Amino acid sequence: MTESTVTETTLCYHCGDECLNTAYVEAEKHFCCQGCKSVYGILSANNLCSYYNFNDHPGLTRARTDKRFDYLDDAGIVKELIDYTDDNLTIVTLYIPHIHCSSCIWLLEKLNKFNPAISYSRIDFLKKQLNIKYDSQHLSLRQLVQLLFDIGYEPAISLQDVIKKQNTIKDNLVQRIAVAGFCFGNVMLLSFPEYLGLSSFEQSFRHFFGWLNILFSVPVVFYSGREYFVSAWQNLRNKVLNIDFPLALGIAVLFVRTVVEIVSNVGVGFADTLCGLVFFLLVGKFVQRKTYHHISFERDYRSFFPIAVQVIANGVEKSVPLAQLKVGQRIVLRHNEIIPADAILLKGEALIDFSFVTGESIPVDKTLGEIIYAGGRQTSEAIELEVVKLVSQSYLTQLWNNEAFTRQQDNRMQTFNERVSKYFTYVLLAIALGSLFFWLPTSLNRGLAAFTAVLIVACPCALALSTPFTMAAALSIFDKNLFYLKNTAVVEQLAKVDTIVFDKTGTITTAADSNMTLTGELSQFEVRLIYSACNSSNHPLSRMICRYLGKILPINIDTYLEVPGKGIKAHIGDNSVLVGSGKFLFGNFEELVGQTRVHLQINGHYLGYFSFKQNYRVGLQQMAEQLERYQTFLISGDSDHEKESLLPVFKSADRMNFNQSPQNKLGFIQLLQHLKGKVMMIGDGLNDAGALKQSDLGIAVTDNINNFSPGCDAILDGRSFNKLPAFLKFSKSTVTIIHCSFAISLTYNLIGLSYAVTGNLSPLTAAILMPLSTATIISFTTIATHFAAKRRKLA
Repeated sequence: MTESTVTETTLCYHCGDECLNTAYVEAEKHFCCQGCKSVYGILSANNLCSYYNFNDHPGLTRARTDKRFDYLDDAGIVKELIDYTDDNLTIVTLYIPHIHCSSCIWLLEKLNKFNPAISYSRIDFLKKQLNIKYDSQHLSLRQLVQLLFDIGYEPAISLQDVIKKQNTIKDNLVQRIAVAGFCFGNVMLLSFPEYLGLSSFEQSFRHFFGWLNILFSVPVVFYSGREYFVSAWQNLRNKVLNIDFPLALGIAVLFVRTVVEIVSNVGVGFADTLCGLVFFLLVGKFVQRKTYHHISFERDYRSFFPIAVQVIANGVEKSVPLAQLKVGQRIVLRHNEIIPADAILLKGEALIDFSFVTGESIPVDKTLGEIIYAGGRQTSEAIELEVVKLVSQSYLTQLWNNEAFTRQQDNRMQTFNERVSKYFTYVLLAIALGSLFFWLPTSLNRGLAAFTAVLIVACPCALALSTPFTMAAALSIFDKNLFYLKNTAVVEQLAKVDTIVFDKTGTITTAADSNMTLTGELSQFEVRLIYSACNSSNHPLSRMICRYLGKILPINIDTYLEVPGKGIKAHIGDNSVLVGSGKFLFGNFEELVGQTRVHLQINGHYLGYFSFKQNYRVGLQQMAEQLERYQTFLISGDSDHEKESLLPVFKSADRMNFNQSPQNKLGFIQLLQHLKGKVMMIGDGLNDAGALKQSDLGIAVTDNINNFSPGCDAILDGRSFNKLPAFLKFSKSTVTIIHCSFAISLTYNLIGLSYAVTGNLSPLTAAILMPLSTATIISFTTIATHFAAKRRKLA
């Protein structure tokens, strides 16, 4: 192909995209479209052009769509979206996915410059959320959202925002840590004379400090440590022994013995050990609760659906909430909008992208009178449809009726702590009771001292801390490598996997342009003609051709006709251009099975064709070789035209399943689990949602973590897809580190037990063993985890 002439590049002053013409100019600044020019005009009129000083081209391209925010005039919808309202003040929090730099923060926190009815606007950058307070008497929510849209920051508002459950639980963990830390510090200070063995220490002060220690211990036990008693009691009622039982028992014994010794003036008690134990346990719990505020692991189809749709009634369009959509109503959908319910096409040219529902990568042409299922995205012009099924009864929502979606358990596999704590509790109680009965015949006091000392020194503090600190270190490694886990238990689930099932479209293939090749020769002028014809089309293949040809100044088109699913016919000057399928150009023409081609013809001369093939993710073949010890399968809703090219990856045609429905995918996972496999499903779309839920570990792959991804246990950024073998090996190393830290904690317990069973455990010994074992465990797990990460080239 002859190289085409590319004009001198002029970048849009607002968004940085290339300007293809000179029609949009203001104040000697060039813009790529009227939208960007309008945003600049708004900023300039409000003296906010400093927005452009922080970053080059900080804006985003946007295209206004009429009536898209009409649904925000519905009082019922507005009531569900806002956080608070009264006669004058309304507060709302909006998710703005386009927030990406300091310029965004600067601009969005100056919204009052655009409209004085806005009194407050603050950004939470990590959550990409904008909190706004405004006067609802002078500004509606619709006007507010339109303002954000006009300046290039459209909020992402979905059906899930309206029907979300208000199940937020107030977590006072930080306050409990603060109380425990404050009391721990004061108790340590009051215990220093005992640590230093000051014999001249006044007995009256010693007794006074003892009472102060009891005073500081009370909030630690009954406020900071209350959760351990509640958990232990609930599990006992369910006839389950978890690690909270020995912890609660240890805390109770420490407190009771401290009170008894101080009140009876026979000792100083164990207040320092008690407060330190609760403090470190809560810190470990805090570390374990790592969250990603900007990522949702619990999304379903409602995150994908709009809140309302445009319904035609008596020839007039009006916005209707999705929940109120009825069978028989006529709806209007425009370019790039989601089909919310199963409906019949009545008017317009429908070219539907079902890739997120069925996995089929090529948009489907629909004819008048044909049923279009919910979940598809219209990629062509505005269309009109008649609803034939309610939203709750559509094809898409049926995917969520499977029992896999109602399963409440978070961890499908038992963690190491859950398995060990049961036996640890039995052994601990056996040793404690054995010590009591051994000393009971000779001395009741010594027997009770030995019994309580065993419960104190063998309290599984180090065991309880080893897992959270190891897992927290592991999560930070995964995080740095763009792998986001729902919680720490997922690490152990990852280590136990022996079977991996991959989706194809969007998972092992990239969402970027397909691999295109041009067969034939084109002159510079022919390139411009082809580009000009394709540039007027919204078809995905047309857009790919334009990107392949590069940024070229288009030629004005005299007449243009696009036949959906077939091709383009355009007259440009004296030239007739045909771009499309073989049947469109030649009539009776059969394409080779499994190939997608776009043929080119100018003035009756056939010039060749573009062929398309999906790009596989970087390192797919090498990754497959490193996963040989695992059973790997492919299950896809797409056709099998790439079966041969995927054979080297999956080794056998029997391991590849094509044309599979979402229900088939879920059933395949159940079959593997029935064969005793620990199954990990890796997918990306709604069609994978059931399989992701059913699997022992579900991972959603995405090229943008802020975009929609189905409910899952982990989200993997597409750029780190080839690191999957390293992630699996690192998870196994992490579990090994937990086992080693458990052995270390047992060693400390055995040393402490050698004192405890004699009944001669001193407060000083307990005060040394507890923090020493804790420090050892934390240091070991942190160092070992980072060493394992470096070994796997993840750090």
